[in-house]
Amino acid sequence: MKLPAALPTLLALAATVDRALAFAPTATTTNMHHRRRRPPSSSSSSSMMPPTPSSSSSTTTTTTALTAVTRKDSYSITLLPGDGIGPEIMSATVGVLSALTSRCGFELEFAEALIGGAAIDAVGDPFPDASLERCLSSDSVLLSCIGGYKWDSNPRELRPESGLLKMRKSMGLFANLRPAKVLDQLVDASTLRREVVEGVDVMVVRELTGDVYFGTPKGIDVVDGELWSSFLAFGRDDGVGGGSGVGIFVFGSQSYSSSGRKRVGYNNMIYREDEIERIARVAGDVASKRSGRLCSVDKANVLDVSQLWRDVVTEVISSEFADVELSHMYVDNAAMQLIRYPKQFDTIVTGNIFGDILSDEASMLVGSLGMLPSASIGDGIGPGVFEPCHGSAPDIAGTDKANPLALILSAAMMLRYDLDRDEEATILERSVEAVLDMKLRTADIKQEGDGCKLVGCIEMGKAVAEVVSTINSIVEV
Repeated sequence: MKLPAALPTLLALAATVDRALAFAPTATTTNMHHRRRRPPSSSSSSSMMPPTPSSSSSTTTTTTALTAVTRKDSYSITLLPGDGIGPEIMSATVGVLSALTSRCGFELEFAEALIGGAAIDAVGDPFPDASLERCLSSDSVLLSCIGGYKWDSNPRELRPESGLLKMRKSMGLFANLRPAKVLDQLVDASTLRREVVEGVDVMVVRELTGDVYFGTPKGIDVVDGELWSSFLAFGRDDGVGGGSGVGIFVFGSQSYSSSGRKRVGYNNMIYREDEIERIARVAGDVASKRSGRLCSVDKANVLDVSQLWRDVVTEVISSEFADVELSHMYVDNAAMQLIRYPKQFDTIVTGNIFGDILSDEASMLVGSLGMLPSASIGDGIGPGVFEPCHGSAPDIAGTDKANPLALILSAAMMLRYDLDRDEEATILERSVEAVLDMKLRTADIKQEGDGCKLVGCIEMGKAVAEVVSTINSIVEV
């Protein structure tokens, strides 16, 4: 049995159409580097709807976003405590935010919703429609963390991570901002030498809803020997076996026998031009507000999709951000340079899978994932989601050993990017630094012989809340 000669082309076309339907952005006029979101809809039916798909052209693009709702006296915040240590760090963060609102004279109205393993256990869905509706009807979303060993053997659709992907897709969260700033108080917590990491301040802008994580076709199939040979023939582009060059499948080694049945796993690394344009605009905006230096990371020497990425990023930055200095770097070199000389980077923009890896690598420059916040934003129609970079740490859940500072700093990003409360965001950030100056440390950032006091999640949260309440007597904001 032979596969049809046109199959690779048909699969590529199907993948493109599938992605276009799933992720087509709302067409809007361009060159808007600040967003203003319309007030949340009171209609549950309309709030559940994702942005309306529409065809893109050279004269329409997606609005980029770093500021959402107009400043007001009261905001609705959806809390997603999630799994593991999630409820503990969420409780500590809510206490800090309550102290902040009492001091600064505005209100945050909190409502909880389910996600991850907690949602699977409660309703059999890692991100139920009720949670999506709650998120979309709020001004912003604060997420703790999801996942745990308990659900690792579940079918993929019933794993906590599937809920996270569903949330990002349903809410149109295409841009992930991950700062990695080495604080003076924690410079010795890094596994790298002080002279390498001191002064590091990197922002990774990661595309979040495209690439190999969302591309189709994908799956694991079992094929017989004849089909296996055909897969090898059609799926390779290495000069062996008559590869089609379409680049959809790359399967294993050449040495498999044509007899018997074989499993084949495959994913599709794919980006549309407009998906790259919108993340490039976010990165350009971020870089223009920092040092003006932007490094785009790809693998254009091997991957066609990366060549498109490089071309489009260059076009957007050169035409719309004259004040931004753009450079390009292959992902393998970038991974090395982040460790060798991280201070050369200011803002990095990259695709989903490369960003997943590089942002975690950059996070370890500061010594602990427990210190790193992140923001996931969309096109301005709905709220952003703000969460720490760390996982759910089920091994320490319920022991009061968790570090709440990354979620507190994520709340600061929420205030700045989604609620138009920049001064209040600065209060949170400086309060965290003040508590570190007081030599309080959770276990993940405690160093032997550092003279600091070991505290738990509850005490750390209370300490930050107390500093927030008296911030003017400690540091000028």
